[in-house]
Amino acid sequence: QVQLVESGGGLVQAGGSLRLSCAASGSISRINVMGWYRQAPGKQREVVAVITSGGSSNYADSVKGRFTISRDNAKNTVFLQMNSLKPEDTAVYYCNLVQTIVAVTSYWGQGTQVTVSS
Repeated sequence: QVQLVESGGGLVQAGGSLRLSCAASGSISRINVMGWYRQAPGKQREVVAVITSGGSSNYADSVKGRFTISRDNAKNTVFLQMNSLKPEDTAVYYCNLVQTIVAVTSYWGQGTQVTVSS
């Protein structure tokens, strides 16, 4: 089993910054993809950014140039540095890990609230 624990959410004014962290524990494969997704009220969950264990990353167009995803493989931790935050970034942010041991399996954290005030 895999557990994901997020931290770092909160309330910030527009233009401010926050840094999210997600620590994974349990049976973690050396090869995996970790990422951040978000879900705003009344909207579907959407991908924000993902990063492979090799360091390749991709971003949603809405956050390119403002958000940076990174990871520490030794600690099975992924980070999301969010700068120039906008009110439309307000959402619950979820950490995700996808790996293949027996089968492709996706794990989710409990979510952390990010609120950006105008």
